[in-house]
Formats: sequence, C-alpha cells, structure tokens
Amino acid sequence: MHMQGEPGTMQADPHYDDVVAEVCAFLRERAMAASEAGVKEIWVDPGFGFGKTDSHNLALLAHLDRIVEMGWPVVVGTSRKAMLGRLLATSDGSDELVPADDRLAGSIATEVWAMHAGASMIRAHDVRSAIQAAKVVAA
Repeated sequence: MHMQGEPGTMQADPHYDDVVAEVCAFLRERAMAASEAGVKEIWVDPGFGFGKTDSHNLALLAHLDRIVEMGWPVVVGTSRKAMLGRLLATSDGSDELVPADDRLAGSIATEVWAMHAGASMIRAHDVRSAIQAAKVVAA
C-alpha cells in the first residue's frame, strides 16, 4: 500500500508533483521487489487517505485505470473515508464532517467508480451494500 510519511504525520502537509505518477512508480517498484523476492500473489493499493489530500485522492480515482494498467490486481479502500465526510458536508460554511456512519452514498459512489476503472477488490465497511453495487456494475 502506498503511504506518504508516517501514520502520525502523514496528513500534516502531503505534497506530490504528480500524485498519480508518483503512486504508480512506488507501487511498481514495490511490486517488482516483491516478485523478485519470490512473492507469487501481489496486489497493489494506492492508499486512499494515507498521506494524501482530497485532491490527491480524487486524482487517483480519476486515473485509477493507470494503476490497473500496471497489471497487478488493485485493491481500493474508500469506504467511510474522511474525504467523503468533507465532500458530503453541508455548504453552510461549517467545517463539520458528515459522520462516518452517514457516508454510505459517498462510499458506494467511489466504490462503483473504482469498479468501473478496473479495481479487483473493494474494502468496505458496508459489505452488503458494496456487494449489491458490484452486482449492478457486473450486470
């Protein structure tokens, strides 16, 4: 999984010149190293919400196909992310996030987006809803 920085500081001021290119390069390098070390099954995860701003996360979603094209199965975990809490927040000027338990619509939207881009696996809190969405996408 890609993550810029350490868990305690990763959201302090994440910076990328080109988040998609940099995440692709990191995932490619780590997957190749794992392969050379004899690991047979390799999955890659762009690390949504780990050392990335909302803009970075949205850019990764918009260009997820570039990660998929690298050839390894891609895992996406956007369920209930803080990014969704901010995107779904009211426009009354407050900084209050939509609570995690109220982010189902945003979670499903980003999960469907990832499925359309070719993600192989979705990590979800609301498994039943994610399965239903996957069935519709696959129909």
